[in-house]
Amino acid sequence: MNLYLLMTAIFVLMAALMAADASLASFTLVPWFNGLRWLRVHLITLGVMTETIFGLLPAIVAIHAGRPRPKFRWDIWLTLNIGLLTLLIGIPIINQALIFVGGTLIFIATTLLIIQLRGMYTLKQAGAVKENGRIRHGRKFYIAGLSYFLLGIIVGTGLWLGWSNWLRIKTPVEVHIHANNWGFLTLVFAGLLVDMYPTWAKRPLAWPRSITPIFWMLTIGALGLVIGPWVKSNYFSVPGIILFLTATFWLLLNVIKPLWGDRVAWLQPGIWHLVTAYFWILAPVLVAPLIILGVPGFPGAGIEQNAPQALVYGWALQFGYAFIPFFFYRLFLPHKPARLGGSWFSLVTVNLGGFFLWASIFLADYQALLHGTAYLLWTLSIIPIALTLWRIARDGLTGLDDGTVLLESAAAID
Repeated sequence: MNLYLLMTAIFVLMAALMAADASLASFTLVPWFNGLRWLRVHLITLGVMTETIFGLLPAIVAIHAGRPRPKFRWDIWLTLNIGLLTLLIGIPIINQALIFVGGTLIFIATTLLIIQLRGMYTLKQAGAVKENGRIRHGRKFYIAGLSYFLLGIIVGTGLWLGWSNWLRIKTPVEVHIHANNWGFLTLVFAGLLVDMYPTWAKRPLAWPRSITPIFWMLTIGALGLVIGPWVKSNYFSVPGIILFLTATFWLLLNVIKPLWGDRVAWLQPGIWHLVTAYFWILAPVLVAPLIILGVPGFPGAGIEQNAPQALVYGWALQFGYAFIPFFFYRLFLPHKPARLGGSWFSLVTVNLGGFFLWASIFLADYQALLHGTAYLLWTLSIIPIALTLWRIARDGLTGLDDGTVLLESAAAID
């Protein structure tokens, strides 16, 4: 039983409730609660995404390394989930002791996962992408991404404990966001595309030889985007933006080119979710030069404050709309056809939510209305995804109760 995915379903439901709360608060129907702004995004980044990633990466890496399914690591699961539960309590009430304990436990769990993945050396070719005769898969993306997550945990925990002065961080919130998004999630999602795209699209990436340069550009670009706000220097931020944009566009072309002209492939909402999600991570990067240059009249402060919300809901969560249901099918209902998740309804509502959120940045007079509408749309987009996950999990658990073996080997993932 993959307990991580059960926790994922719980966090998806909680994320829907918190998005609804944000919408009602924007419409002044309920009061704002101190600390919930941070909790809302962390229910997605630390909750939904971290649970899914921790649950899937060992199995995916084992498959592509030609190894048997790894045993369930109770030490990692308990450490991660106790840490997450502690943060869920500590963040809303801003309790420094609880935040420190929660951050420390998640740091330990992430370190243990990195050690586990590093020990999974390739034994044989198992469907991984080949480059110059050598096996290439997403393992290095995952390890690099998790390493950035460690940095994000340190900086994020320090936000509540006053570590920023000791670490000499000029803009700690920005460093934390960049480490978790441009570093952690970007690299892990890229690794998932490298490993799973042939399964999802039934064809290889356009240019398999580009995987290694994309990896290094994303890794070094993320480093520049972390160091830049750390020391408040554009000498790091600008090269980081250039490398990140180049690598991201190259990765997207790898995904889109093989499907170009295939009308049947584009009839899948899941494919659209994977592709359009990247618009919301590119948007803040594309406007970053205008903020750096201090263009008059450009709402740089508003973008820095609100863009992370669109980034988390529009990019991270939308990407999850596609790949999380796929793995739920494979692990809970392996005898049924697995497909990318999402629907045309979720596709429209999640992206409209992003547009309304960005509109609220530029139309200050209507900010509350637009902000509330954005969260309402995100709530509506999450609900069918949450119901799908719970239905799949329920059917799988029902099969277990009936004595049916429904959870096959982790090899069912690929």
